[in-house]
Amino acid sequence: MGKHYLREDKTCENCGHIVEIAYCSNCGQKNTETRQSFGHLITHFIEDLVHYDSAFWKTIKYLLFNPAKLTKAYLSGKRQTYVAPVKLYIFVSFITFFIIAVLPGVEETPVHDAQHTEANIEDTNEIKKAIELPNGEEINSVEELDSIQTGPVAQRMHWIEYSVIKAVAMFVNNEVDYEDFAESFIHNLPKVLFIYMPIFAFWLWLFHGKKRWYFFDHGIYTLHYFSFLLLSFLTASLIATVVGLMGVGSDTYYSTYIILIFITFLYAVFYFFRSHRRMYGESRLVSRLKSIILFLINSIFILILLVITMFYTILHLH
Repeated sequence: MGKHYLREDKTCENCGHIVEIAYCSNCGQKNTETRQSFGHLITHFIEDLVHYDSAFWKTIKYLLFNPAKLTKAYLSGKRQTYVAPVKLYIFVSFITFFIIAVLPGVEETPVHDAQHTEANIEDTNEIKKAIELPNGEEINSVEELDSIQTGPVAQRMHWIEYSVIKAVAMFVNNEVDYEDFAESFIHNLPKVLFIYMPIFAFWLWLFHGKKRWYFFDHGIYTLHYFSFLLLSFLTASLIATVVGLMGVGSDTYYSTYIILIFITFLYAVFYFFRSHRRMYGESRLVSRLKSIILFLINSIFILILLVITMFYTILHLH
C-alpha cells in the first residue's frame, strides 16, 4: 500500500494523536484515507491474505513437526512471524470440531443391518437388567429410580449418587441413543479441553522453577500443545473418513480409525516428551522423569474429566 493513500492530515482519526509517518505511535492505526477505490480494497485484501496465509502455514508446520519451537519463539519476542497462541487455539478448535461434526459417516452393509435389526428385536424382547442400589435394593428401569428419588426424603439419594446410577442404568438397559450421545459428547469436548488447560498449565508450573518460569510461559506452552492435539486428532479423522468413503466397508473404516488414533496417541506422547525437554532445557534424565510424572498425572485427571463429561452427556440427552 503506497503513500498515495496516506492522509494529508497528520491527526489520527482514531485517538487524535499526531501521526509522524504512517502509523500512530499511540494506538497503532495507519493514517490512510477512509474512502478508497474498489481496486485498492481488493489489493489490500490480497496483501493481508497472502501475509496471513504465509504466517498460518508456517505456524502449522512448526506446530506439528517441530515441538516447542513456536513456544520458544513467542516467548523470545518473535510474535509477528507466527499466529498468536490464543488465536491459533481458537481457530484450530473451531475448525477441528466443525469439520468432525460435518464429516460423513460410513454406512453399514446390508448384512450388518440385518444382524443389527435382529439383535435390536431380541434386546427389545429381553427383560431389562436389574441395577443394585447401595442399600441392597434392585431397580429394572430409570423410571423406578426416578420414583425413588421423588418419594420420601429419607429414601432419596445424594444427587451425585443418583446421577451416576441413572447414567449406568440407561447404558445397561440400552436407553441411550448412541448417535445422539456421540454427537453431544463431541460437542462438549471443546468445553472439556478449555476447562482443563489451566489445570495442565498448573502442573507445569508446579514442577518447574518459579523464578525462571512464569505461569504465563506454561500457559503459552499449553495453548500450543493442545492446538497440536486437536490438529493431530483432526488429521486422523480426515484420513479415516477418506478411507471409509473409498467403499472399504464399515469394519475396515473403524479398524483404520482405531489404528490412526493409536498412532496419533503415540506421536502425542513422543511430542510431549520432546517439547518438554526443548522448552525447559533440563537434562535428559530430569526432563524424562518429570515428563513421565506429568503424563501420568494429566492422564488420570483427563480420564476423570472425560468420565464426568460422559455421565453429564448421558443425563442431558433427553
